[in-house]
Amino acid sequence: MHKEKEEWRWGIIGPGKIAHKFAADLQRVPGARLKAVASRDQGRAEAFAKAYGVPYAYGRYEDILGCPELDVVYIATPHNSHCELSQLCIEAGKAVLCEKPWAVNYGEALELTRLARARRVFLMEALWTRFLPTTRSLLAQLAQGAIGTVEGLKADFGFLMKNPPPARLIQPELGGGALLDIGIYPAFLSLLLLGYPRRIQAMARFAPTGIDLEDVISLQYPGGQLAQLHTSLLATTKTEAFIYGSEGIIHWHARWHERSSFSILREGQRPENFFFDIPGHGYQYEAEAVQACLAAGLTESPDWPLDSSLELSRLLDDIAQASRQGQ
Repeated sequence: MHKEKEEWRWGIIGPGKIAHKFAADLQRVPGARLKAVASRDQGRAEAFAKAYGVPYAYGRYEDILGCPELDVVYIATPHNSHCELSQLCIEAGKAVLCEKPWAVNYGEALELTRLARARRVFLMEALWTRFLPTTRSLLAQLAQGAIGTVEGLKADFGFLMKNPPPARLIQPELGGGALLDIGIYPAFLSLLLLGYPRRIQAMARFAPTGIDLEDVISLQYPGGQLAQLHTSLLATTKTEAFIYGSEGIIHWHARWHERSSFSILREGQRPENFFFDIPGHGYQYEAEAVQACLAAGLTESPDWPLDSSLELSRLLDDIAQASRQGQ
């Protein structure tokens, strides 16, 4: 079923740092209108609404579902609330774009998938990297055989936490830890390029609260390929990726998960560089993808379907289990 609409009405739950970036980029999306925002604090909701010209501001998360003008909700709250809030929106018949990780474990992810499919309501995990022009171009190059067969991967993402660190990073009850917060990006890339591993080895450095501060991960695949992943809250790393192929290498430049560039390196040849003019923060591309799906009557994204998010949730669980077994 196709929906003929000139305007898609968005709501945001959780007016934090990422929500501000998303709201700013939403202004770049044709047909997108931000109509409502919800916070646990009425004052924060009203301040956010004033900043972006939003007509409805709510002081409780669930109240946004009473908004008379709402098609799709972007959830940007702490990790531990993603599943519950997504369920509330789905049960109310509202399409959902939920920040990563959409669930703190595979069990929650499975619940979400079953509910969204049973209610036939659109749901997508907001893995914005998947929709960036850089990623789309890189995948096209791989499909065209630019480096031959992919034989391995190395990717990292690390930053030095502020002191004192934000609660969402260090409190287990909020879904804290390096793996869920930023290790999800290298894990996502490994899944996107190589599929699910047959063997997982991991070591982690843990905080007194029990959350992981740093993870070193080795993955092996049925075809023999290897992936090396690293994530840390203790130091700022290069945050780049290398994709090794039988006929060359793709070097995905620093802060590869966001606005970035990449080079194709072949022996005896000059690097072939790919640069991209990405305005704003880059969140507009996932919003455009959501609207395109809704316009086409889809309940899942063909580029990042629920089964892919399910696999990623399972992979993160398996990595976490492997790292704890290695203590």
